[in-house]
Amino acid sequence: MANNVEITVLLDIYGQVLTEKQRQYLDFYYNDDLSLAEIAENENITRQGVRDSIKRAEAILYDMEDKLHFEDRLKKIDDALKEICVCADDIDEYNLSHNLSHEINSNTEKIKTIADNLI
Repeated sequence: MANNVEITVLLDIYGQVLTEKQRQYLDFYYNDDLSLAEIAENENITRQGVRDSIKRAEAILYDMEDKLHFEDRLKKIDDALKEICVCADDIDEYNLSHNLSHEINSNTEKIKTIADNLI
């Protein structure tokens, strides 16, 4: 299952480097959960042709990630944004419990809203 999710994420990131048919076959296989035989029948090609196309496309996606590391970077950014939200919550709670500044509360809410929109 993890491989399916990984391929789907890589397809979202790097899909434009694939041919239209490769993108379609990966989409049918991973997102629509069609079997190789079903795709082959729908596309009027052999099951082996579909399998070869999917395997080539997967190799291209993995190669792109090995070279560019966008998936890794996106995960790090997502993790950092979540941590920013936690820190903003902590600041907000401290500020509220000590009756300090309304401006701080306003700014921590803005920070959390911006970070949430990026996650």
